[in-house]
Amino acid sequence: MSFGVTSRSLLLHILIVLLANNGSESRKMSQENWEGIGSSLQLPSSNGVIKDDVDQNDHSSMIFFTVKDLKVGEKLPIYFPRKDPSSSPHLLPRDEAASIPFSLKELPQLLNLFSFSQDSPQAKAMQYTLRTCELEPIKGETKFCATSLDSMLDFTSGVFGLERDFSVVTTTFLTNSSTSFQNYTILEVPKEILTSKMVACHTMPYPYAIFYCHYHESENKVYKILLGGENGDKVEAVAVCHMDTSHWSRDHVSFHLLRIEPGTLPVCHFFPADHLVWFQPPRLIQ
Repeated sequence: MSFGVTSRSLLLHILIVLLANNGSESRKMSQENWEGIGSSLQLPSSNGVIKDDVDQNDHSSMIFFTVKDLKVGEKLPIYFPRKDPSSSPHLLPRDEAASIPFSLKELPQLLNLFSFSQDSPQAKAMQYTLRTCELEPIKGETKFCATSLDSMLDFTSGVFGLERDFSVVTTTFLTNSSTSFQNYTILEVPKEILTSKMVACHTMPYPYAIFYCHYHESENKVYKILLGGENGDKVEAVAVCHMDTSHWSRDHVSFHLLRIEPGTLPVCHFFPADHLVWFQPPRLIQ
């Protein structure tokens, strides 16, 4: 199987995120890797700009917007977590991942394996990830939790077809900064990545790297968007717009944040730098 990437720098970035470490180092996880679980949600103001009285340290869900916002000069409050790949969990080799149980019913055994107490933040995060991975997919969705790079590629190639090439994109920071949440302005006309299919893979909190990957049969659009932060940051962000949300749960956080109803407007969201969008260019008509 072959797959393409858009640039050498992007390939290096993905390798840093995805390279699997062997042994005990791959099972270490620092406290900051568990942040965001159970955090409270803050609503944006009516024009989408951060209010002065909002707690700017608790905005992990501030990634959503609508297609109406896709225009030069639009200002959006966005949370882009800044993570050090060297201290983040790594994908295990396929054989090692296969040797570790990965199911909610095995949680007590897993907590013992990783030396976490039952009431610890780590235990709650592991329970959250395992429960999420075992939820039934919504209508038109195919989902899979990848515990290794090989299993992620297997799932992706299964969606796209074994004989088809595919590419991957991810959000890239163009400047060095420690700021994770601020107002960003769209600097250029967003560039749509033409694709016949896409698979989104999201990192999940766990002692080693887990990616929640899913494919929707409904229409989705992928964009690259150049953003400028209030502090001078520049980000080449990847965003996906889900054109049909009629089958989503009414309790989905995006509807609360955007103050819309399911199926009324396409819901778009930015991808953090360690999340991936695999896409398949459309076939050329001969």
